[in-house]
Amino acid sequence: MSDRTPLIDKKFASRVDWNLMRTFVDIVRAGGIGAAARQLNRQQPSISAALKRLEDHVGATLLHRTATGVEMTAAGRAMMTLCEDMLESARMMPHQIAQATKRVEGIVRIQIVSGLVSPLFDEAIASFHRRNPAIHMEIRVSPWRQVLDALQQGEVEIGVGYDSSVRGSLMYEPLLVERQQLYCSRSSPYFGHRVSRLGELKDQGFVLTGDDEIEQITHLRRRYRLGTQVSGLAEDIHEARRLITQGVGIGFLPVLAAESDVTGGRLWPMLHADSEPSYDIFLLARSEPARDTATQLFWDEVFRRIRAQQRA
Repeated sequence: MSDRTPLIDKKFASRVDWNLMRTFVDIVRAGGIGAAARQLNRQQPSISAALKRLEDHVGATLLHRTATGVEMTAAGRAMMTLCEDMLESARMMPHQIAQATKRVEGIVRIQIVSGLVSPLFDEAIASFHRRNPAIHMEIRVSPWRQVLDALQQGEVEIGVGYDSSVRGSLMYEPLLVERQQLYCSRSSPYFGHRVSRLGELKDQGFVLTGDDEIEQITHLRRRYRLGTQVSGLAEDIHEARRLITQGVGIGFLPVLAAESDVTGGRLWPMLHADSEPSYDIFLLARSEPARDTATQLFWDEVFRRIRAQQRA
């Protein structure tokens, strides 16, 4: 099929069959016309014909067939974005109507890592509560691996945390980039000094965060043999900060979680800023959920703010 020059049809919306757009999305997601036909339990010629009718309506080639399936043209990529937005709007319709008629009740269950500092997430909670005062919000705090497990097992609907890999069963939306720093208290001989060679700290008493420790930090510690002398353990960032502040040992903490203690002179950042480990913190949910209205509305509240932040 050759490329065509798109024609501007002012009556496109009234003439197009919206089911053709759904079929187009199914073809793209399946990776080919034959694969889409098998998934939809339809004959391949009918899928091909549906694609041709949509391309005739649009006046442009949307897909090229390849040896491995199909490849979207520039027009196809634009169409896919519009179709996904359209399908998302349709999916959200009952939730938004319920919100507009003030009939939304229920519980939103969220599991997050400890020590999370995110103005965006906090603003989303405040805005969501103003719009939906009858919805109860429940937040649980746990190490990051337990956040992932709770989501996969259906114990909670939304999570906020770290993941060292990508699980196909989960959706990932980057919420923020978190940085960690190595801190000591005023009683430490390192207070007021930066450390360039981490190996010199291998004999220092260390406060660990157990299962809550990010894998990037674990690898860094093991490389330089930090934490050989364990002087404290707390699987909650706030309690680990308490131990470090009171001089029990040195240890890693998220920069934002320790900010007030640094400003107040209770903690000292030992690493140079360009050496701080960083990683993504994600807004998480199951990939194919049957979310109730309360949960879906909260997800969309946070998601909208993430998208606005990305565009800024």
